[in-house]
Amino acid sequence: MEEKCVDKKVKDETKEILKNYPKEKDKLIAILNDIQERFGYIPKQAQEEVSEYLSIPMAQIYGVITFYSRFTLSPKGKYNISICLGTACFVKGSQNLLDRAKERLQIEPGQVTPDGKFSIDDVRCVGACGLAPVFMVNDEVYGNATVKEFDEVIDKYMKE
Repeated sequence: MEEKCVDKKVKDETKEILKNYPKEKDKLIAILNDIQERFGYIPKQAQEEVSEYLSIPMAQIYGVITFYSRFTLSPKGKYNISICLGTACFVKGSQNLLDRAKERLQIEPGQVTPDGKFSIDDVRCVGACGLAPVFMVNDEVYGNATVKEFDEVIDKYMKE
């Protein structure tokens, strides 16, 4: 079967990342972090390269990726919106923010808009409970958030 150009690119770039690390299993998280930074997620082809390089079963790599919320198996939008549904945020109305995000962007958590511009994640805690309810766009935190403020932020990013 012929290898797709995109798959080859992922494999080649992953091999470049792996050159920076010794073949030691305790380097797995650091390697996955670098891959996540490079691609915005951890593609299956990259997992296969890591598995071969470190002699670790794919299942173990998958387990690490799915255990740590920092890692993701699917691409995110240019603007990834994380809405906190932890206890403090939920009690203060973060579900309203999530409902508005789904309505406004016409996607569900874990999905990306067709243009690749936005994605939504519902998360359990972003560590800003004193600012509840909280949502984030990439690394920017919006605290004491309202649906009106959410709409204003989305409007801003839609213009970019």
